[in-house]
Amino acid sequence: MLKHTFHFIFALGFLLFFACGSDRQESKDHLVFRYNEHKNIGSLDPAFAKDNADIWAINQLFNGLVQMDENLNVQPCIAENWTISEDGLTYTFTLRDDVFFHEHELFGTRGTRTVSAQDFEYSFNRLLDKNVASPGRWTLNKVAAFKALNDRTFEIRLKQPFPAFLGMLTMKYCSVVPKEIVSHYNTDFRSHPIGTGPFKFKAWEENLKLVFRKNDNYFETDENGKKLPYMEAVAITFLPDKQSEFLQFAQGNIDFVSGLDASYKDEILTATGQLRERYANSVNMIRGPYLNTEYLAFFMDSDIPEMQSTYLRQAINYGFDKQKMMTYLRNGIGIPANGGFIPKGLPGHDASIGFSFQPEKAKALVAQFKAETGITSPEITITTTSNYLSFCEYIQRELQKIGITVNVDVIPAATLKDAKANGKLDLFRASWVADYPDAENYLSLYYSKNFAPNGPNYTHFKSEIFDTWYNKAFTITDTKERETLYSKMDSLVMSQTPVVPLFYDEVVRFTGKNVQDLGINPINLLDLKRVRKTISE
Repeated sequence: MLKHTFHFIFALGFLLFFACGSDRQESKDHLVFRYNEHKNIGSLDPAFAKDNADIWAINQLFNGLVQMDENLNVQPCIAENWTISEDGLTYTFTLRDDVFFHEHELFGTRGTRTVSAQDFEYSFNRLLDKNVASPGRWTLNKVAAFKALNDRTFEIRLKQPFPAFLGMLTMKYCSVVPKEIVSHYNTDFRSHPIGTGPFKFKAWEENLKLVFRKNDNYFETDENGKKLPYMEAVAITFLPDKQSEFLQFAQGNIDFVSGLDASYKDEILTATGQLRERYANSVNMIRGPYLNTEYLAFFMDSDIPEMQSTYLRQAINYGFDKQKMMTYLRNGIGIPANGGFIPKGLPGHDASIGFSFQPEKAKALVAQFKAETGITSPEITITTTSNYLSFCEYIQRELQKIGITVNVDVIPAATLKDAKANGKLDLFRASWVADYPDAENYLSLYYSKNFAPNGPNYTHFKSEIFDTWYNKAFTITDTKERETLYSKMDSLVMSQTPVVPLFYDEVVRFTGKNVQDLGINPINLLDLKRVRKTISE
């Protein structure tokens, strides 16, 4: 009975706000941003902000010391400024004095209170607490100590210099939470979130609807001094089917769709990635680099001659047309990976250090492999999941034209994950999405001390020169100098060909014409504080 009562109250409240008469619906619609999340949200607690669905929602509710802008520059947030010691070990943050937690009765008669440095000390200790079991605990692995020096000064000391540390602090794991609220709700804080963000929690019926309301006490303003956010509310639905989600978008019931799913890609886009004429007047498409590299990986410790041969690994890199692959299989969305492993959009990317499509050169390399090994019919097996079968079948057809027999083995994602970590696959499809926006995150896959299963070096690539440069990068505080070294490291990796970069992904967002300033960024973070909607005609 209680459950049904809650459902009724929730539905009634939602209807009263959003649909109390057609006139009210029309007058309020431009103040509500609506989107669908096809994956269920697991938690609204930032300590568990692991999946994109959770991160998007949590980003509306919580803030950290710093934040990332759309160009991957670290900007002030609750910390108005900071200093870094000359040895790169000590970070001292000065906090704003006008940041308040969302209202809650546990804050007493005032209903809220100011955020202090002690709140960050509590939040970081909670992140490290093994009893909490946060998947974001690793973000503080390089931290030796942290403490509140006073109400407005928070100090963090690192174990060793790590120039990417500020970028890691922008992750939602590092958000500030209030001790008294967390202590009260304990694990139920996941569904009773109190943060400092531009929106505050209103109601959540899991797997059906989630509603946030505007935080009138939010501390950020726009360039003209107007308080953010502009929208009055955010409404999130949970349709699991992406085709149904797109239908809701096409009917104007949600305001944007993220990504390009096979179920509707040909409906909305031409083969070259342009909006089809029927949508051109009603839909905006926003696209830009996404920090995700899709690739094939060779296991360098394999005893199979094809895997050991630089000639054959290079032949595979030269042997298929990545641009054609993107046109036919992704409607032109995605950037052919003719550069290195570091994706486009991230400082350190160099478009000149990779492999372009050169079939004659590929055939010559195959011939060299045959002459060197005496193997007359080179054969390889690509292991993949069903989601990427079409890509592997395309590569299979193309490589057969240069004299390589290709088998494709499709296995479940969980099986592939375990097998690649334990060196059981000779050649497999993989992807690497940045945990934090620094090229070191990508280059860590080739550091010899990170051999899987104890780290992300799934190829077991090893180079003493690379390891020396990798460690040196931590000591370089000059951004441009470090980026130059990153490019050299990437070039070294590509010369040894432990991988075949396929494409650098792109963020693609479709919005109605009435949505303004949604923006886009290479980490695909949803930021709604500056979004506006015009009144539909």
